[in-house]
Amino acid sequence: MTEDKKGKLHFWDAIWDLRVKECPCDVHFCDWLEKNDVKNASIFHFGTGSHHIVGIRTAENGSNNCVLAITASPGEYDAFVKLAIDRPEVEKTYKSFFGDIYQLEPRLLPEFDVVTLFHLCEFRNERNDEYGALTDLQVLEMLTDKTRPGGYVIFYTKSFAFDTAEKVIAQWEESRKVEKIGLAETLLVYRKTA
Repeated sequence: MTEDKKGKLHFWDAIWDLRVKECPCDVHFCDWLEKNDVKNASIFHFGTGSHHIVGIRTAENGSNNCVLAITASPGEYDAFVKLAIDRPEVEKTYKSFFGDIYQLEPRLLPEFDVVTLFHLCEFRNERNDEYGALTDLQVLEMLTDKTRPGGYVIFYTKSFAFDTAEKVIAQWEESRKVEKIGLAETLLVYRKTA
């Protein structure tokens, strides 16, 4: 019997509380949804934070949006479980799951109207290579393919890895039919054209 050489899942062993001065992306996203009167939308959200503000605000603001979110933090997932138990009215339209975004399987995902990739290029490293995970570009392309025509793909320009993400975004602009809409506070908004 040989020992399995593949590495264990790369996860984030910390939690992120709501610290708007340091990282306002989730609040800016909720503001953008409300300002643009986005309603009845299906949203994919990368990185929940332990605050789960995107799921809470979309459940509370009457928009009838629904959010599927992924976190690589066991602590943030535990916070979701507590939220779901304590606030079933939020859990009805907000689902969070634990996993490595670089392991997403497109066959398990529905189509979305809005995709957030605020943390693109922040977490992938050689540990993901040990089990053949997707690259940042592959994740971006796959989630764009799961976005309906006319839907949005949104990035966070103040991410510590945005200089790297910009290079991936440039490649993506060549591989997918998208148009840059522009900036909305700290967010960079694109629309899928076909």
